[in-house]
Amino acid sequence: MPKLRTVALLAGAVLVTRGALRRRIRVSPLWPLPALEEPTSGRPRSRALRLLVTAHETVADGVVQLRLEGPDLPRWEPGAHLDLVLPSGLVRQYSLCGDPEDTSSYTVATRLVENGRGGSREVHEQVTEGMELEVRGPRNRFPLVEAESYVFVAGGIGITPLLPMLRSLPDGTPWRLLYAGRDRASMPFLEEVEKLGRDQVTVVEGVPDLDALEVGEGAVVYACGPEGLMAAVAERFADVRLERFAPRTSSDGNTEFEVELRRSGRTLTVPADSTALAAIRRELPDTAYSCEQGFCGTCQQRVLEGEIDHRDELLTDTERADSMLICVSRARSGRLVIDM
Repeated sequence: MPKLRTVALLAGAVLVTRGALRRRIRVSPLWPLPALEEPTSGRPRSRALRLLVTAHETVADGVVQLRLEGPDLPRWEPGAHLDLVLPSGLVRQYSLCGDPEDTSSYTVATRLVENGRGGSREVHEQVTEGMELEVRGPRNRFPLVEAESYVFVAGGIGITPLLPMLRSLPDGTPWRLLYAGRDRASMPFLEEVEKLGRDQVTVVEGVPDLDALEVGEGAVVYACGPEGLMAAVAERFADVRLERFAPRTSSDGNTEFEVELRRSGRTLTVPADSTALAAIRRELPDTAYSCEQGFCGTCQQRVLEGEIDHRDELLTDTERADSMLICVSRARSGRLVIDM
């Protein structure tokens, strides 16, 4: 019996380790502290798919497009995105920019960020045709709503979630697009966008003048691009839908706060220059995480007490009432009690 128990433990350790490598989650030793139960609230993981990279092509200066193919893919609506699990284990979110009616392939595009966190460089330099990638989703936090007319504002690679919206608009729907970029060579899908409605598209090389953009009554503004452009659009117009590529920032800045982990009986200090996730993982290294940008929901935890400074781009208002993404969100009250 002792030998059988030892074999079972070792087999279990191997299975856990393999799973953790796929999720980029560190595994604690075979004899950890008593395990916590799964949190009672948390976002279910999207179904994972293994898709074949059938195209890896440059579509603008510094921009690569991927086509990922598989049978009977889940349908999606304009504004949706995918989570791509890269060969290193990094998880990155990319807007779908292909045809929603195509159930055999997904298309995404990404710009190389020279001083980024490594995801875009991996897509550009290590992902190749013939490789399989794990994909989660699609998910849509940026849906196209019905409106009398539309104004779209894209900054560079921010055209990706807007392109399927432009294609899907019913004939006769009034719309305008302001498309800004460093120069025309760096702006992906520019030729297709201009073909969709040359008289309705304004292309700007450099910083756009938002004051010159006319938004009539009943129009909805959709914008995607660099954070500076998003902030300017949000300040300039009333009815705005934004898709961000970076975590939401707070005008109040970061301050130190405490986190009590109720079930594990520990209280931690989160410094102003750190995150709750980093502080918690020092005590509970098995804590699940992935994107570290407030997009994927892997690190969602239930909050029992305290006022949350939400900085994610994922949770609904209902979910924000009693949970947070610990990779980006912080405390407004100086102290949070989390169900961990």
